[in-house]
Amino acid sequence: MSEPLLSVSGLTIRTAEGRVLVSDLGFDVARGERLGIIGESGSGKSLTTLAVLGLLPAGMTVSGDIDLDGTPIVGASEKTLIGVRGRSAAVVFQEPLTALDPLMRVGRQIAEPLRRRRGLKGGALRTAVTELLEQVRLPEPGRIARAFPHEISGGQRQRVALAMALACDPALLVADEPTTALDVTVQAEMLELIDGLVRERGMAVVFVSHDLAVVAKVTDRVLVMKDGRAVETGAVADVVRAPREAYTKALVDSARQLEAALEFGGAR
Repeated sequence: MSEPLLSVSGLTIRTAEGRVLVSDLGFDVARGERLGIIGESGSGKSLTTLAVLGLLPAGMTVSGDIDLDGTPIVGASEKTLIGVRGRSAAVVFQEPLTALDPLMRVGRQIAEPLRRRRGLKGGALRTAVTELLEQVRLPEPGRIARAFPHEISGGQRQRVALAMALACDPALLVADEPTTALDVTVQAEMLELIDGLVRERGMAVVFVSHDLAVVAKVTDRVLVMKDGRAVETGAVADVVRAPREAYTKALVDSARQLEAALEFGGAR
């Protein structure tokens, strides 16, 4: 059996004052696998993904082991982490307006990782930027490339953030509540887009959400978190249809349009 792409064991995250936010967490993600991490606000799910990328806020301490594509993350130097981000793993955050540079045109922001990591320049660079904008289904890619983030819609900004994340063909895409700030119609389109692109590229995904119906659309397996701990894990279909823990059952009961979610994606 091949080694997992991402292996997390004994992960514990504390504040500067010593308060435990994530406790003894462990999970693996195989290459090409799609894992959903679900829990209410404050459950530790987003902190977990930040730890995987070495992006925890200053003052927090982390212990345990995180191995990402053969690179130990806990205690790694910033130089090592920079080498991992974008290539081994890339992230799409919840609010693209804060993730994008407001003073830089969209095309230039997408071009940066292509230039720095893939060495593209000139016509090849411009072509690659256009192709990425087309892959995330943005209309008029030339116009979008020349725009500043505030000049395009929220849904378009999130597609730009996805294009940037895909620029260096990472093995793992971390999607942290990427559709929460979008309206229902745009959310559905974004989920379909992410699902299609990761399948096409054979990427692994860690998809973070508070909504089990959303997670069921784009993942194969789910990890349920509460108060910084894992309370249940398993195949999405199994967890949705027969949750073992009361907390998971409450999430299932509150998930909107759950039947529609079961007909699509990993829970099918």
